[in-house]
Amino acid sequence: MQTSGKKLFSAIELFQIMTLAFRSIPLLKRAKAAGKMDKAFLERIMLAVTEVNGCAMCSYYHTRVALEEGFSAEEIRAMLGGSFADVPPEQLSGVLFAQHFADQGGNPTRDSWEKIVAEYGETGAYGVLAVTRMIMMGNVVGIPSGSFLLRFRGKADPRSNVF
Repeated sequence: MQTSGKKLFSAIELFQIMTLAFRSIPLLKRAKAAGKMDKAFLERIMLAVTEVNGCAMCSYYHTRVALEEGFSAEEIRAMLGGSFADVPPEQLSGVLFAQHFADQGGNPTRDSWEKIVAEYGETGAYGVLAVTRMIMMGNVVGIPSGSFLLRFRGKADPRSNVF
């Protein structure tokens, strides 16, 4: 497991991100029930956010899930490298919104939100938001966990310390 030198989150951010993720569960359930969120779309969002935040543990896990879902190794590699050329056109806006959301620390622009609501409808847009919040929670837990495992293996993550 390697570090990418990307984000670390504060305890306050951890609390905020986890609270929003848990509150988003009903939104995701609603979007799935309405057929607005399939497994492939969900995994593309997960990979896009993980690429921004640089969570090695989430990258490893979601790469495996994406492969099981039928993604090509090339598509996964491209997504984890920040390229979304292989994303189906009907999913691209949602994936780009998720990337923007993560890049902005969970504070997307109003314009970006309005665009995905217009494209996916309210239920679909909230599904995209819910998945994005969930993987943000995974990243916020996975990044320090990965740093701890590296330290345990004698390869300290330069972004963290024991305290």
